[in-house]
Amino acid sequence: MNIKPFFLGLFFLMATAGFGQANTKEVLFTINNKSYYTDEFARVYKKNLDLVKDESQKDLNQYLELFIGYKLKVNKAYKLGLQDNTKYQSELKSYRNQLAKNYFNDTKITQELIEEAYNRLQKEIRASHILILVEENAAPEDTLKAYQKIEDIAKRAQAGEDFANLAAQYSEDPSAKENKGDLGYFTAFRMVYAFENAAYNTAKDKVSKIIRTRFGYHIVKVDDVRPNRGEVTVAHIMILKAKPEDADQNQPEKTINEIYQKIQQGEKFDELAKQFSEDKSSSPKGGILNKFGSGQLSSEAFEEVAFSLAKPNDISKPFQSEFGWHIVKLIEKHPVRTLSEMKMELENKIGKDDRSKKITASLNEKLRKKYTYKRDSKVYAQLSKWITADFYESKWTQPEAANDFKGILLTINTKPIEGKKFLEFVDKQQKAGIKIKPLTALTETLYNKFLDEQLTAFYDENLETEFSDFANVMEEYRDGLLLFDLMEKEIWERAKTDSVGLQNFYNSTKFNHMWKNRVEATILSSTKMESIKQALALLKKNADPQTIKEKLNVDNVVNIMANSGKFEEGNSALPKGTKFEIGISDIFKEGEYYFVVKVDKVIPEGVKTLDECRGKIVNEYQQYLEQRWVDDLKSEFNVKVNQEVFERVKKQLNP
Repeated sequence: MNIKPFFLGLFFLMATAGFGQANTKEVLFTINNKSYYTDEFARVYKKNLDLVKDESQKDLNQYLELFIGYKLKVNKAYKLGLQDNTKYQSELKSYRNQLAKNYFNDTKITQELIEEAYNRLQKEIRASHILILVEENAAPEDTLKAYQKIEDIAKRAQAGEDFANLAAQYSEDPSAKENKGDLGYFTAFRMVYAFENAAYNTAKDKVSKIIRTRFGYHIVKVDDVRPNRGEVTVAHIMILKAKPEDADQNQPEKTINEIYQKIQQGEKFDELAKQFSEDKSSSPKGGILNKFGSGQLSSEAFEEVAFSLAKPNDISKPFQSEFGWHIVKLIEKHPVRTLSEMKMELENKIGKDDRSKKITASLNEKLRKKYTYKRDSKVYAQLSKWITADFYESKWTQPEAANDFKGILLTINTKPIEGKKFLEFVDKQQKAGIKIKPLTALTETLYNKFLDEQLTAFYDENLETEFSDFANVMEEYRDGLLLFDLMEKEIWERAKTDSVGLQNFYNSTKFNHMWKNRVEATILSSTKMESIKQALALLKKNADPQTIKEKLNVDNVVNIMANSGKFEEGNSALPKGTKFEIGISDIFKEGEYYFVVKVDKVIPEGVKTLDECRGKIVNEYQQYLEQRWVDDLKSEFNVKVNQEVFERVKKQLNP
């Protein structure tokens, strides 16, 4: 168990609730003139109210003491400079980045994309395409040339020419010569988003409009639509197809048929796979492959056989694929899961997919409306002169004059952003391969990307200001991390390593840690009267528990259970009818069980040794040290409570 998240979770929950209906906040107390307000106190009290088990902590007077103690520790942490620890800063930054993601997500668009993807996952589409290659950031003349070419092909396809022949003749997809543009069956997330849209928005036997992806221009013909078959887990035995130089080209087929005959004779599939399969990645696992869906393997023939098997353990006849000969055994079928089961997975996939551009575009649009921003036209004109055609060859460097350039290019609200930052942005963008021409259009495109980046950064910087719930969570997490480090340093490690202090604390509190009456005993139990009688007879002959079990637990049947050790009065393992006196008891019954107890020693009540109660003593010692430490902190820091304000808070929280 990772103690840090657990500790932080106990100390505070993520803040969501406000302070009742009150919108005002007043100074509740100060620590060295630093103010702490009623709204925070009330919010933390209310959200922890149902979590605390100690009723005293629900008392507002007691809770104020705890809250002040908490803030005193945080102040001490800052005084010791723990906030400057690089590990602390890194962990806090990582947490903030994670939390901030929720504020960059357009929930409406995300939900629409989740539902769209899930609906598409219900179907599998078989489609063919024709591709004319053109780079994503190609020059306008190259883009136009590619578009005119696909446009001509599209007209011929729409007029009824055979799509497969057109693909074989004109498509610049390297595989088109062999497959005539046929991509097989696929479902959502298997193709780039624009291509997927075209496939799912085009009727069966129809040709799509021209679409553009990062690969170039496409037209798509939908050949078939069927329900999604889900996924399957199968095992297979594979014999690779013969090499051209092999003397017997039929040997692989002969071998696979011999293996199939062995299966028919009752030999185990997994053992045969380990021994004979030439798929070295799966043979050690008995031939088992990772689960897959339609279009995920490079062999449609293999997929069709795998999905044709009806029940687990069904085994196919030998068949041939592009790679050789196979026998397939069905392990499990995995139907399409429900939307609620897939929601998190779909959201993660959307975040890594071209679909996420919709969410980014929505955020950019909102931020452009949310903030005021202004570009300095003179500064922009100067910067534009420094951007040259070397950019297209990724050879552009900032001119020497830019080193001392201090001009403010952009102002967002009141925040000035130097033109130097834009030049640094342009430098990094060379790797993106943007080919937009002329240079004026390139510069404007780069500026708009820069603007969106700066607006997003400004939004991120001001999350605490704009969202009180975000600010509350970050404040609590910041303090909680510091407090964890402080407690570890000042209390927990000391309680573990201060052997003298721990011993002294034990000596002063040992009478709070007492054993009740105990016995050293052996307990024999059985559900059968005959077995317990036999056990009793053996016990009276001084047979030890292991010997008794060996004699009575035969033929893989457990007739007797034995439990030996020290048992305290009230221990649930000790039968209620046990007498605290040396000797062997008679047989007695509790519930469905018969018992015999042999008591070897009776130990009267007494004080537990330190080792016998170390865990509890260490915990109590930590609490003792913490309370003394808080008292010391109250002397070290000047705490002033506004009692009049506190009385008003109590009335609001406990009307």
